[in-house]
Amino acid sequence: MGRETHDLMANAIRALAMDAVETAKSGHPGLPMGAADIATVLFTRFLKFDPTDPRWPDRDRFILSAGHGSMLLYAVLHLLGYPDMTMEEIKRFRQLGSKTAGHPEFGHASGIETTTGPLGQGLGNSVGMALAERILAAQFSGDVVDHFTYVLASDGDLMEGISQEAIALAGHLRLNKLIVLFDDNGITIDGKISLSDSTDQVARVKASGWNAVRIDGHDSEAIAKAIEAARQSDRPTLIACKTQIGYGAPTKANSEKCHGSPLGADEIKGAREKLAWGHAAFEVPANVLDLWRKAGARGASARKAWSERLAKLDGAKREEFARRMNGKLPSNLAATIRTVKEAASTKPEEVATRKASEISLEALVEALPEMLGGSADLTPSNNTKTKAMQPIAPGDFSGRFVHYGIREHGMAAAMNGIALHGGLIPYSGTFLVFADYCRPSLRLAAIMGQRVVHVFTHDSIGVGEDGPTHQPVEHLAALRAIPNMRVFRPADLTETAECWQCALEADGGPSVLALTRQNLPALRKRYVEENVSARGAYELSPASEKAQVSIFASGSEVSLAIAAQAALEKQGVPTRVVSVPSFELFRAQPESYRRLTVGNAPANVAVEAAIRLGWDELIGTDGVFVGMKGFGASAPAKDVYKHFGITAEAVVAATLKALGREAAAAGVKTAARS
Repeated sequence: MGRETHDLMANAIRALAMDAVETAKSGHPGLPMGAADIATVLFTRFLKFDPTDPRWPDRDRFILSAGHGSMLLYAVLHLLGYPDMTMEEIKRFRQLGSKTAGHPEFGHASGIETTTGPLGQGLGNSVGMALAERILAAQFSGDVVDHFTYVLASDGDLMEGISQEAIALAGHLRLNKLIVLFDDNGITIDGKISLSDSTDQVARVKASGWNAVRIDGHDSEAIAKAIEAARQSDRPTLIACKTQIGYGAPTKANSEKCHGSPLGADEIKGAREKLAWGHAAFEVPANVLDLWRKAGARGASARKAWSERLAKLDGAKREEFARRMNGKLPSNLAATIRTVKEAASTKPEEVATRKASEISLEALVEALPEMLGGSADLTPSNNTKTKAMQPIAPGDFSGRFVHYGIREHGMAAAMNGIALHGGLIPYSGTFLVFADYCRPSLRLAAIMGQRVVHVFTHDSIGVGEDGPTHQPVEHLAALRAIPNMRVFRPADLTETAECWQCALEADGGPSVLALTRQNLPALRKRYVEENVSARGAYELSPASEKAQVSIFASGSEVSLAIAAQAALEKQGVPTRVVSVPSFELFRAQPESYRRLTVGNAPANVAVEAAIRLGWDELIGTDGVFVGMKGFGASAPAKDVYKHFGITAEAVVAATLKALGREAAAAGVKTAARS
């Protein structure tokens, strides 16, 4: 491709970007105009894709981590001929119901591999995608899994803390098929980057085991040469492309004035003149569009050749590959859960639910080869690694367990990327209190509807001696507040197995399993085939006669509720206990079931070693809550529970007070275990 042809194609991106932002009166024209040369080289000369089959499993992945420059991606997708990215959609940039949202949103249009906008997230996702590619290549063959992951990242992406977590992990694992194109324009919203940062990004990534080079981001041949070299590397590569933000804008280029605001009519007129683009708004001349469409068509032959290679795979292996890439679970999941539940009822054990999760995983990981485990350096505490699992290591991707290191945010973002790639179901662990470190990625998993499972252990003041810094009290409520997030807090081994089944079957969003450090008694001692936890809440123990009290509880506090029920029944107070493993699943039940489960007892009591927020949905604003009102304390778990009044005795006393009865609550034995 000659320079003149390249310029015509790149200028088409610039023109569409500035026209769309101007029409919307909102957006970021600077990055698309500055990075147009990079995108033109990448998409026309290197990226492997086919607009007629946008979900082709062996396509290269392109992630616009700098999501504010979304018009770059939309313009390229339109020019390449992706059927759903029409010119009408370009004209409707940032309008309600359009595919061209302010930041790229996964599922809105073909060719958008992930939702970006919160800076650094796309870079984190890319590590997961590149890792998934290597793992699947090891499992199925490099003949059918052999593609690159490309990222366009901004200064802001590299300034966010998550970037270091992602970069360090990718460098350690030598993910050599990950190539980051750094749009090094030196401008942020506030002005020159020198106002806030002086990091040598090339030296920084080299220190983490990457290759890194500096090039002129407007020199098409330099860009091509750098990408070609990166494709031959034995480690990930960062290409720092020195660009001019708003390239072509006569007075606003190379300044913050074109970063996040429309250029204005006069500036656009000047840009058209400077770029020699004498066409009306949203007009792409036929000869330029034809060049782009030919570039879009070049991947068809590669896809056909891949299909032929796939057809040569062993039939069973080919079917397994298709099943996993389509996100369908194997037919043996229910039977696997049944085996765990039957064993739990045959020999009831007193175990922590983190251990119950490990017991469940021993069966599940064997039955579901797509499950990919991990932990943020808390493997012995989270119990997420089964006996048969081997770790992923640099150069060896045959294992099924990822040691993410002390990188919770990077881990969560990578898990999103693994899920988005397809073929694997990522799950991983840390302490519940560190969910705060993961939250931006958790939220994006919910927005994108990705099946990722977070195993958050040490879920309450039951952590004990580690004290308030490690004792989550507000975290359950905060996680339950995220739309499309399922939060499970099981009470014993049977509920834990059922919650795992629910999480794996939830292919439209992420799940959290909040699990205890301390041992808990077996409560479901009789085998029931139905996954009762899937109802979200259910009557675990009925009252002896018409109930005067309903006690609702989750996780470790369900056993306290059972002990309180026994004491109240002895005092002539008919009491029922409702286990609530998932607010979200209960909320999804028919109204008739919800009314029946909540019941109409004169007094409703909830007990959870966390704050009250959210429980009024079940017990009402006049209900009694036994739980936390502030932060925890450092002491053995039993002492902490007693200190904060989360005991069976306290539940009994609060219940009797609510009923207006005077009775002694002393002597009640609690089933809580530390």
